[in-house]
Amino acid sequence: MEAVEAVNGTLAQMRAEFQERMARFEAGHSSTPSKLASGGTSALAQDYWAFKRFTLDALECLQRQMEFIVRDMDALEMRGRRKMLLIHGVPEDKTENTALVVTSMVQNKLKLDSFTTSNVRRCHRMGSFTGKSSPRPILVKVQDVDTRDKVWHNKTKLKGTGITISEFLTKTRHQVFMAARNRFGVTNCWTKAGHIYILGPDGVRHRIVSHSELRAIGEPAAVPERSAAAVSERSPAAVARRGKRGATKK
Repeated sequence: MEAVEAVNGTLAQMRAEFQERMARFEAGHSSTPSKLASGGTSALAQDYWAFKRFTLDALECLQRQMEFIVRDMDALEMRGRRKMLLIHGVPEDKTENTALVVTSMVQNKLKLDSFTTSNVRRCHRMGSFTGKSSPRPILVKVQDVDTRDKVWHNKTKLKGTGITISEFLTKTRHQVFMAARNRFGVTNCWTKAGHIYILGPDGVRHRIVSHSELRAIGEPAAVPERSAAAVSERSPAAVARRGKRGATKK
């Protein structure tokens, strides 16, 4: 996947570099484009513009094809993570049995008594043990999608415990999700079944998986600044004055 992304990035760089070099060439030979623009029939000018148009079209076509390949591979990788979840904030011990730790948390915090170690297909802490106070997240893969969904849908019971559960997104989708949160706010972005959902400035819910789809969503509406008079009228002192006037009228 990373190799394909690298190729896609290389194509984008090639296209940008080609455009830059053509712009410098045109700036240094300004007479050629002016002749062609005025209807000139210079064979050299015609060959130049035909070559430029063909090269740009070819690079654009290759880049689009690579984007489709990257997207398909990302979707395939995400399907392979369908039974996985990331659990954050669970206290860590160097000698722990991670499967037992996950089972205990699910039973006690999520109130899923039917969940046992037999439901855990594989689990481990992410990264190397450092002994720091912040525990490493636990990556857990369960036996079936139904069990995974039961755990996922009960994650609201963890509110106030310091423990959270998130989906194990691909690198690309994680980057898109973080960019969406920075742009639209944490409360307006969430994930479900590997897809990223955004409540846009138009009040419409958008489902995306890529940066291009994120860019297509309109910018968040700016919150209008209230005037000093409006702020003053809403101040505690102003409210108190209105209350007194109302009491006098009675």
